[in-house]
Amino acid sequence: MRKIPFYKMSGSGNDFIIIDNRDGRMDGINLVDFVVKTCARCVSVGADGLFLIEAPKQGTDFSWQFYNSDGSVAEMCGNGSRCAARFAYLNGIAGKKMSFETLAGIIEAEIKDEPDVKVRMTEPKDYKESYTLDVEGEKIEVNSVNTGVPHCVIFSDDVENADLKKFGPALRYHEYYKPRGTNVNFCGVDENGYLRVRTYERGVEGETMACGTGSVACAMFAVSKGLLKSPVTVKTTSGKLLKVYLEDGKVYLEGEARIIYTGELNEEAVNY
Repeated sequence: MRKIPFYKMSGSGNDFIIIDNRDGRMDGINLVDFVVKTCARCVSVGADGLFLIEAPKQGTDFSWQFYNSDGSVAEMCGNGSRCAARFAYLNGIAGKKMSFETLAGIIEAEIKDEPDVKVRMTEPKDYKESYTLDVEGEKIEVNSVNTGVPHCVIFSDDVENADLKKFGPALRYHEYYKPRGTNVNFCGVDENGYLRVRTYERGVEGETMACGTGSVACAMFAVSKGLLKSPVTVKTTSGKLLKVYLEDGKVYLEGEARIIYTGELNEEAVNY
């Protein structure tokens, strides 16, 4: 394997590997195996997911392929979209305002005061509020919406102590959400008026330090239930803040997209 240049970036604690593949440098590589190995922590770069920046389609600035750390393909990623946008800007692929194609649809983005990036999310769908599911022998009130990927949202008075290890997998694979499953979020308003969100991510199969699409899903229900008003400030598990704007049927996500480091992937990054 030839050396592959990459960026390691963090969107409010959600971390990603980003590779410019417009020249086809990844052709001939088993991408699922490559993603799983490079996203493995401690033995390789380590990340929640990996993006390949591809040639533009439909009049956009670029398109992407996005993989979760387990090698599965995801339609959309809110924090990742902000990282991909800043990567594109820094590498001359797009200007400060841009659009790019994802499996969930076309995303619009704007570089703000770096490292902050604001993206317009795809139109939410499959919105369903306040219904009950049997989970691990308990009846739980849930909400669900697809904000590019599907999310289940549970409100809690004690988000920090919510048993995400128990209820995350149980809801992620729940009969109701088959066949593809769902992401799972616990959220609640904290003493500072922030919406505290914890997310169990499908494809990572564990809690991540932040989730953009999950933050948007939680903010939508918090506003609908009268708990908060737009813009909603979301406090992620990393401690970083995201802002969700709900404006005339449009949804925006804003937050930092930091460069952690740049480098070249060596063959030993995947041969272990």
